[in-house]
Amino acid sequence: MMTDDVWTRACDDLVSRLGRNNYLTWIEPLRFLGQTSGIARFGVPTTFFGDWVSRHFGDQIRAALGACGATVERIEFCIPRQAQDRPPETEAPVSEQPRRPLLAGRGSPADAELPGAPLDARFTFESFVVGKPNELAHAAARRVAEGAAVTFNPLFLYGGVGLGKTHLMHAIAQELIARNPAKRVLYLSAEQFMYRFIQALRDKQIMDFKELFRSVDVLMVDDVQFIAGKDSTQEEFFHTFNALVDQNKQIVFSADRAPGEIKGIQERIRSRMQCGLIVDLHPTDYELRLGILQQKVDYYRSQYPGLKIAPGVLEFLAHRITTNVRVLEGALTRLFAFASLVGREITLELAQDCLSDILRASDRKVSIDEIQRRVAEHYNIRLADLIGPKRIRTIARPRQIAMYLSKHMTLRSLPEIGRRFGGRDHTTIMHGVRKIEEMMATDSQLADDLQLLRRMLEA
Repeated sequence: MMTDDVWTRACDDLVSRLGRNNYLTWIEPLRFLGQTSGIARFGVPTTFFGDWVSRHFGDQIRAALGACGATVERIEFCIPRQAQDRPPETEAPVSEQPRRPLLAGRGSPADAELPGAPLDARFTFESFVVGKPNELAHAAARRVAEGAAVTFNPLFLYGGVGLGKTHLMHAIAQELIARNPAKRVLYLSAEQFMYRFIQALRDKQIMDFKELFRSVDVLMVDDVQFIAGKDSTQEEFFHTFNALVDQNKQIVFSADRAPGEIKGIQERIRSRMQCGLIVDLHPTDYELRLGILQQKVDYYRSQYPGLKIAPGVLEFLAHRITTNVRVLEGALTRLFAFASLVGREITLELAQDCLSDILRASDRKVSIDEIQRRVAEHYNIRLADLIGPKRIRTIARPRQIAMYLSKHMTLRSLPEIGRRFGGRDHTTIMHGVRKIEEMMATDSQLADDLQLLRRMLEA
């Protein structure tokens, strides 16, 4: 039979299974209510909380309970009707409870029981390395995080993978809360917004859903491109957007591309997004990559005391690994761990041996986004036109050049390249590539342009 003591021991196990952040956010708020007929029952603050824990951590909870000697066949989550010390008989399953708002966020103590997307404590402004490619995004994020009224709303951050969008989003949320704990800050992904909207429709909680999202002080939605093509979600998203703007509430979005380049999003939503400040986080340059590595080395030296790193290693990594910051940081993590295990100094030779697979992959990893931006800059045309439907020669030819470079400098398939060029069919990409290949033999200017673009992209 499961007891409070068993649950306490299981919680210790769950910290190691799930990590401390997940444990504090999703497991610690659970209240063990009792067990009958192999069913362990827990009190939860909201319907959404119970559904989320059941879907994402149910198996781990059962495994942890089993490891502590409890036989549990099923887990149920309930919302207490009244006081928390009421015995289990007075609890009702989630589906039978009067509905409560699904409010999520990190704000006042009153909101503490309401689960939001977890914030990563590592992602602060202090740990964000600023360089020329991201200085405007950092400055804009800092201004929003001060909590005072700003002249731009929404703030829209966009860029490729691993350039710092999510880091800045977390930093803004944590700074706002640190400055004013009573501020209701809601941070979540577009996928979570969609999930909650669908759940609210299913559970007939749509008014609670509206109350949730329209009562916050700051709404932050990550990866907003994922609502593209989802008409019902976009409808509610638009009305939420309008309601918050009308109340002068701050909104922050992030995406992997600019609003004008997100295919499948309603024009009225795109127009609203373009009314604020749109900031592009450019691919990292050498100086920024080196700064990031130097900051990480300072941290690792405290974790691996006595471990030495030879001159020139960081410069070598900053020059060779240009894909994104996550790959760069992962390479340094592996390097320090390996050197610690074998008890050797981190030299250039050790780095080349230990990171051979990453270095090989980085030799060819140029992103389609970077190719598109470089080509647009080289030919002095708008990126939106390069990807868009215009077919005039001054745009169509650079577009075909970008398609050609994407085919030969990335590992992406033709259908995927087509999607990144405004949803074009793969046969259109094939035609563009063949056209450039044919012209290279007779057009010396085109050949020179391609050679220059290749050099810039490989630098």
